[in-house]
Amino acid sequence: MNPVHYTHCPVCGSAEIKNKFPVKDYTVSGESFAVVECLNCSLRFTQDVPDAASIGPYYKSEDYISHTDTSKGLINRLYRWVRKRTLRKKRKLVEKVTGIKKGNLLDVGSGTGAFVNEMKEHGWFVMGLEPDEGARAGAKKSYNIELYEMNWFYELKEGSFDAITLWHVLEHVHDLPCYVSRLRNLLKENGKLFIAIPNYTSKDAAIYKQYWAAYDVPRHLYHFSPRSMHFLMEKHGLKILQHKPMWYDSFYISMLSSRYKNGKTNLIASFFNGLRSNLKAFGDVRKCSSVIYVIGRPSTD
Repeated sequence: MNPVHYTHCPVCGSAEIKNKFPVKDYTVSGESFAVVECLNCSLRFTQDVPDAASIGPYYKSEDYISHTDTSKGLINRLYRWVRKRTLRKKRKLVEKVTGIKKGNLLDVGSGTGAFVNEMKEHGWFVMGLEPDEGARAGAKKSYNIELYEMNWFYELKEGSFDAITLWHVLEHVHDLPCYVSRLRNLLKENGKLFIAIPNYTSKDAAIYKQYWAAYDVPRHLYHFSPRSMHFLMEKHGLKILQHKPMWYDSFYISMLSSRYKNGKTNLIASFFNGLRSNLKAFGDVRKCSSVIYVIGRPSTD
């Protein structure tokens, strides 16, 4: 394994970086990794993560629900319940922002295919990419959907997609600059990019600090703030058009964080902390536990 060690911020290139705190991998390895913050663009990132060729084993857990669809335990059952109810909202958002009911969509990091299935069932032509072989098999079993390996990402024709979606995916990508440039090039001229990511500037992140479950080291390589997302998109000729909230995430993340901090989940306290986070974000969705960024090319008018 060749750990990835940064001396400069992977988003803005600044050398002004500082260690924030160590965070433990509660899902697989039990190892601790340093979370580092850029003083310029405010990106936080995980230091000394396994490189792309070595990180695979850190995803091998039946608790990693996006790859296994497990319903084991209360928290995972809650995750599945929420996901079922948010699929329609995601589809409606894509349709509203793009202004079309049917089009070409690329879903990157499709997991076990639930969103791909939702869009296909409503007439969209969808290509889903998923690196995990087990998750691809799950999509085939659950929805009879064929997902493709990630090497297709660099083989696709530029300017092909009305919409590209990444639901909690960008934080996992090793080669971030090339990835974002590629996303831009794959969009049609008026195409839109939808990126959902955790937000460490949320109230629940402030409550749980290093126990905040959305740090999810070392699988999450980057920990974005709205400011750092602005830097990243602007650097690659893209513009954030809208911020959309993911209200359920604060409750799910607070339940996991409570378990990490206390050894077991305090349902009442975690629900209250999730509610506090949402109330804090009610007037400014950029403070939500997770944010959907709607992104396009800047207007040339």
